[in-house]
Amino acid sequence: MHVPDGFLDAPTSAATGAVAVAAVGVALLKARNELDDKTAPMAGLVAAFIFAVQMLNFPVGTGTSGHLMGGALAAVLVGPWTGVLCVSVVLLVQSLLFADGGITALGTNIVLMAVTTVLVGWIAFRLLQAVLPKRLSLTPVQAGIGAFASVPVAASVFVLLYAVGGTADIAFHTLMTAMFGVHTLIGIGEGVITCLAVGAIIGVRPDLVYGARPVLARRELVIKKPAVA
Repeated sequence: MHVPDGFLDAPTSAATGAVAVAAVGVALLKARNELDDKTAPMAGLVAAFIFAVQMLNFPVGTGTSGHLMGGALAAVLVGPWTGVLCVSVVLLVQSLLFADGGITALGTNIVLMAVTTVLVGWIAFRLLQAVLPKRLSLTPVQAGIGAFASVPVAASVFVLLYAVGGTADIAFHTLMTAMFGVHTLIGIGEGVITCLAVGAIIGVRPDLVYGARPVLARRELVIKKPAVA
């Protein structure tokens, strides 16, 4: 979903740039409440993982491919505010060094992939945690569902932005149908990757997963008494 230069007009790109700056600024302040001796090292690893996995595309149809966006994954692993920062850094590096996403469209890409996917993925994840049994084994599935939901929503936000400031004359319903359909398929891949990644970490160190902390806090400490000879 990396938006290149020229897809949106200057006023729309400037507006999304302002929103992106504001969102990153708030995230910088709020992330202080999430970062600790466990989350801080994880943030760097999460950013590196998302950067690497975004380089790998998986096919979703003839001539169409998708890649991990990583917003929901980052939110579950290190917290939503830190997740916004992780994905924003990845998008900045990709734009400046690899020309993946336009420089003038950087604000748009941050709004779509670092803000929208984190927000939607985290809200869906927390809602599932609230209504489903508080089991650690469900955390990867909840994260995967949140990741799946975040992708078509981000695609829909792009369509709305394009309807406001798109540089080509494309019918709204045509663009929405194409974007939503393709990104629903991409969302399946996003959900699977997110579920597997979160599950792998929970299997080894569940305390490193930010989104699993409420579940871990509810677990009772069971002390086994030594057997009497």
